[in-house]
Amino acid sequence: MTTKLVVLDYGSGNLRSAQRALERVGAQVEVTADKGTAMAADGLVVPGVGAFEACMAGLREVGGEQIIAERVDAGRPVLGVCVGMQILFSRGVEFGVESTGCGQWPGAVVRLDAPVIPHMGWNVVDAPAESVLFRGMDPATRFYFVHSYAAQQWEGDPDATLTWATHHVPFLAAVEAGPLSATQFHPEKSGDAGAELLSNWIGALS
Repeated sequence: MTTKLVVLDYGSGNLRSAQRALERVGAQVEVTADKGTAMAADGLVVPGVGAFEACMAGLREVGGEQIIAERVDAGRPVLGVCVGMQILFSRGVEFGVESTGCGQWPGAVVRLDAPVIPHMGWNVVDAPAESVLFRGMDPATRFYFVHSYAAQQWEGDPDATLTWATHHVPFLAAVEAGPLSATQFHPEKSGDAGAELLSNWIGALS
């Protein structure tokens, strides 16, 4: 049976690339902001590019914050990608301005303290053995990042599975916490490695 996914359409710029990457691994994908469709899907993907506050504004316009919250409360899987991961935290701080996020996870997304910003290109991650997203993957596998901000501490569920990466400083590359998972890197831009990760996520939806 084909897995039915929704890529949440709230004005983010990488919707179609996310759709193509998910279709590549065999999912049936609809790009929509319709709440009923988003709630009924086997999995919801929340992409994101650009600024934290702009993404939150777009999300609120289509009721996306509520869709995410209701799916998580019902134990229905959600995957956030890049800024779609960042907005799951309580707040983001950009250019000294603090913005309110979805609040699914406590803590702040802040600027990376690194000599070269943005962190752009391929990087390895340090995934724990119990990770579902990275199951069966070589520790030397590289993923594609492009970001200047990240969550650099974890204040949420101590049972969450945390994957870290380093760009001058350590930051969260992925989080798996119950039905809610997220990656700071772009699986849809990470070639075969990204396809394998998305396939792992889809395989765990049933």
